[in-house]
Amino acid sequence: MGALYKKRRSIETKEYLYPGVELELFAYAINWKSYFKKHLIPYVQGRVLEVGAGIGETSKFLQNTKVSHWTYLEPDRRLFADLVKKKCGAKSDEFICGTTEDIKDKEFDTILYIDVLEHIEDDLNELECSSHLLAKGGRIIILSPAHNILFSKFDKSIGHFRRYNYKMLKNLEYKDLRLEQYFYLDSLGLFLNLCNKLILKKSTPSKKQILFWDRCIVPISKLLDPILGNKFGKTIIGIFEVSKG
Repeated sequence: MGALYKKRRSIETKEYLYPGVELELFAYAINWKSYFKKHLIPYVQGRVLEVGAGIGETSKFLQNTKVSHWTYLEPDRRLFADLVKKKCGAKSDEFICGTTEDIKDKEFDTILYIDVLEHIEDDLNELECSSHLLAKGGRIIILSPAHNILFSKFDKSIGHFRRYNYKMLKNLEYKDLRLEQYFYLDSLGLFLNLCNKLILKKSTPSKKQILFWDRCIVPISKLLDPILGNKFGKTIIGIFEVSKG
């Protein structure tokens, strides 16, 4: 899982604090990261901004030879300190502790929100801010949990405001920013999430559960998803493109 970005401000410190504790657990989801990498990597290129980079576990999967510069953006100072220590890869060009509103006079070809946008209360304003940072022909890539019907104790415990569907992504269009394509991943995982919501009702998965999902469920979903036309799944991916005159 990438950085998770619903941050709440501490009254005393005025700093962003991430409420979740599952980032390390999802670092074990190797099959899942490799799966969504295959779908995202054709669009990750040029100057890349990763919003809510967390502990840097996702970026290592998405860096590739088409990337010229990688900027890690993380508002939680504790996560940011760990991120800088890791120096996530050869293309770890820049680290910024803050939000998109703190970035000035920069342009990017790709902006990533990997398991991030659902943590931001005003997602429309966020996309408006990031669209101003895009170069002509640039893309914003969003990967988020899908379907509000699956919203569970786990979502609430890690600061999710929502889960997305096509209509909700479409509503994020702003001026020249358009949703060019969308699709779902992990069809079998959708039913696993529904089971957790209705039966298990767990607020935090265990390492054992993460490994079971990653090693047993994800490989089956990889087979089922194309058969189902990528129209069902617990995760939605949206590719936004901007055209500026």
